[in-house]
Amino acid sequence: MQSITAWMTKNHRDCDDIFVEFENNIVTNNWPELSKNWKLFSDKLNVHFEMEESILFPAFETATGMIAGPTMVMRSEHEQIRNLINEIDTALAAQDADQCQGVAETLMMMIQQHNMKEEQMLYPMTDQHVNVEQTLSSMQSIN
Repeated sequence: MQSITAWMTKNHRDCDDIFVEFENNIVTNNWPELSKNWKLFSDKLNVHFEMEESILFPAFETATGMIAGPTMVMRSEHEQIRNLINEIDTALAAQDADQCQGVAETLMMMIQQHNMKEEQMLYPMTDQHVNVEQTLSSMQSIN
């Protein structure tokens, strides 16, 4: 049986790979390709957040009773990430490569820090406290 930690870490890496492709394409000013990469990334990230916010976090909170703990922090960080995504959407619409690059750098740092907290703390704790098979099955139905 696969762990939540392993499955969600792979999901993080899949998102990261698409984001790196997006970042690499900023310098080319190929706006159709940039927009395509960005849509792939933002769609995948939105599904990831949906899996966490609708299934994983509630399962963790129910199992542990920790409502104002790590999941509250993760939700807050998701909101900050969504704000940066909106900034990139605006920069793409304006075809502003400098703004895209600046916000993308901030977004990548925030995502790396966020993912590290999930992978090193939240996911392992979740693996210990929830029905892993049932939780993974529910998350995979969204993916």
